[in-house]
Amino acid sequence: MRHSAAHVMAAAVCRLYDGVKLDIGPATGDGFYYDFDLSDRLSPEDFSAIEAEMAKIVAEKLPFEQLEMSREEAEKWLSERDQTFKLERLAAIPEGEAITFYKCGDFMDLCRGPHVETTGDVRAFKLTSVAGSYFHGIETNPMLQRVYGIAAESPKAIRAILKQIEEAAKRDHRKLGKELDLFSTSEDVGPGLTHWHAKGARIRSAIEDFWRREHYRGGYELVYTPHIGRSILWERSGHLEFYGENMYAPMDIDGSDYYVRPMNCPFHIQIYKTQKRSYRELPMRMAELGTVYRYEKSGVLHGLLRVRGFTQDDAHIFCTAEQMKDEVAYTVRFALRILGAFGFSDVSAYLATRPAKAVGEEARWTAATESLEEALKAEGIAYETDDGGGAFYGPKIDLKIKDAIGREWQLSTIQFDFNLPERFDLTYVGDDGAEHRPYMVHRALLGSLERFFGILVEHYGGAFPLWLAPEQVRVIPLTEKELAYAREVHDRLRAEDFRVSLDEKSERMGAKIRRAQNEKIPYMVIVGPKEMEAGTVAVRHRKEGDTGAVPLDDLIASLNEERKAGQQ
Repeated sequence: MRHSAAHVMAAAVCRLYDGVKLDIGPATGDGFYYDFDLSDRLSPEDFSAIEAEMAKIVAEKLPFEQLEMSREEAEKWLSERDQTFKLERLAAIPEGEAITFYKCGDFMDLCRGPHVETTGDVRAFKLTSVAGSYFHGIETNPMLQRVYGIAAESPKAIRAILKQIEEAAKRDHRKLGKELDLFSTSEDVGPGLTHWHAKGARIRSAIEDFWRREHYRGGYELVYTPHIGRSILWERSGHLEFYGENMYAPMDIDGSDYYVRPMNCPFHIQIYKTQKRSYRELPMRMAELGTVYRYEKSGVLHGLLRVRGFTQDDAHIFCTAEQMKDEVAYTVRFALRILGAFGFSDVSAYLATRPAKAVGEEARWTAATESLEEALKAEGIAYETDDGGGAFYGPKIDLKIKDAIGREWQLSTIQFDFNLPERFDLTYVGDDGAEHRPYMVHRALLGSLERFFGILVEHYGGAFPLWLAPEQVRVIPLTEKELAYAREVHDRLRAEDFRVSLDEKSERMGAKIRRAQNEKIPYMVIVGPKEMEAGTVAVRHRKEGDTGAVPLDDLIASLNEERKAGQQ
């Protein structure tokens, strides 16, 4: 229905404007968009007219009819209408694949489908925004106009989506990142490269400390590997052949080409290969917070969610065939444990299976896929099967979470790999004394720290729980007379490893509290003459307001308990 709504919108635009050139109009998570090239510059003020025309097309209940053409017929039809972008899309369709158009009334579009039966089945819709979009996402190509909309089963559902969009705008990590002084980017340095400010770095440090602690407890060994590697490494791994367009240009060092790494896996393999491995050493769980660099087109860069330099919470597991099922089940449980600590308990999954073109024995694929599926069932995780959606080198699980306002995000990936063990000739000596090929599993839980941080900012709306907050406590003296005592309180809290500051500004108490509230600090500790005399502190919580005066020792005990509970 969402995809059909995109065609209805395109039909309406073609009715209202002359000389419209079409590109693509796919469905999105809760809506659709369409890319147009037209002389008129569209703005939100034009939406009401387009929506009115869409309503007419819906009321006409025009059937969606599929027409198949030969490549020559399709080229002729599109050329006659000067649809240059569609001609390029047509050229990209592989030889032998059916070329289909969908027609509704006078509007016809090159499209694979599928569609609802008639335009009348497009129940409810609303146009939301318009933005520039380069053709194919390449900045040297023509700039098109991308009109976004939402579609749903009813006007009530549309209102709910609009409310979510409004809330998402308030939580936008780019907006909050600036307001809370968490991170920035610089055109002088380059787009897609992140500067972590002191407060953002505090949160990242808390995430990394937790991640390291849990991985050591979980039987992983943490490693560090280089940021660059010789071309021979990337040739052997296949990255230059299959992933070269996403890698940055090489640098010449002593007559050899070196590339900044887009992945960490070849380096972990090098560690595995430094010595002969026995089955007694497996499973080997190797993890790294490894920074990688990938070329992303400027048109797809988006805050922290799509960047060019990022740190993956990467791990690789080398195991025997007999250990495979237990390792996958353990990895799924470990992922749920980590995600749960950050407040993500609503988890679903996609199980991607063997594609038509794949490497590795079919028996291995079957065993690996079964182990992934059994792990999901054992943990009671809802999942959908993506038949043929696995990579050519192995099946995978993608875990998706829902945030505080109901949006779904893909985070964790558990990916089998039958390719790299073959390419690098990985072996271990079994209990029979013979050499065997290990199974290899790629695994990322948070994905990348940058993207995960952006999601986390939006999930909490910048109001982080105590254990993650960049500033956990702010001490505020009532007047200068209490300043010395306020410093004692501050120093005591810092000695307990709390992230604490002291507000010494000569301002009214109301202004200080408002500033701390706007900075989303979990606790304000206010000290006046009564508190100084009694050796207590007056506590104000970010959400609950004033909670009364307590002895400092009691506050520290309470904060320690809350901080510890946040990481359970």
